[in-house]
Amino acid sequence: MLRFTPILLALLYALIMYRFSAWRTSRELDAKSTELADPLLTEQIRQMAAALELPRIRVNIYEIDPVNGLAAPDGRIFITRGFYNKYRAGEVTSAELATVIAHELGHVALGHSRRRMIDFSGQNALRTALAMILGRFLPGIGPFIANGLTTLLAARLSRKDEYEADAYAAALLTKSGIGTAAQKSLFHKLAALTSSGGGTTPAWLLSHPKTEERIKAIETLEKQWRVS
Repeated sequence: MLRFTPILLALLYALIMYRFSAWRTSRELDAKSTELADPLLTEQIRQMAAALELPRIRVNIYEIDPVNGLAAPDGRIFITRGFYNKYRAGEVTSAELATVIAHELGHVALGHSRRRMIDFSGQNALRTALAMILGRFLPGIGPFIANGLTTLLAARLSRKDEYEADAYAAALLTKSGIGTAAQKSLFHKLAALTSSGGGTTPAWLLSHPKTEERIKAIETLEKQWRVS
């Protein structure tokens, strides 16, 4: 039993840290956000709500500069002020911003936030176990190898979530009449908007899939929908 104590402690620590992080994030979002009230975007959000047979979908503006959208652990949807400003400046269309909202709705609907809590705890325990095992055979560098392996695993799981959220968004956008053209056009803009195209980082290390691969996955879905 003592042999597994560090792993159990790692699991408990990861769970506590995730809960604390979720609580702190929720507090910050409450303090730094207001409900989105843009007429054109509100109409497109209404279209998505109708497609989902929901009375309404509330989207909030998170008052920070980085360009991003996020689904909070409690299921709320946020667009950053930086992203909204890009839309106001004409760099992003309302339909493109609506695709971000659809994507974040996918994360919520597919339970990615809850799954990430489990994944994070499991990865922390796996890192501890691997560090213990590899440390016996590779003193000094074992923990570094263990950290690298778990980082690769986390990136792979994150990319899987992104593909799933993309597919959900594509289906919702199609059903709501907005379409996937804006979803694909935004992918081409994201690198410039966020000023980080991934550089020379190998695709399997990225937390998000490559732009070309995301578009290809959506087009594959469209072909399947046309056949059916």
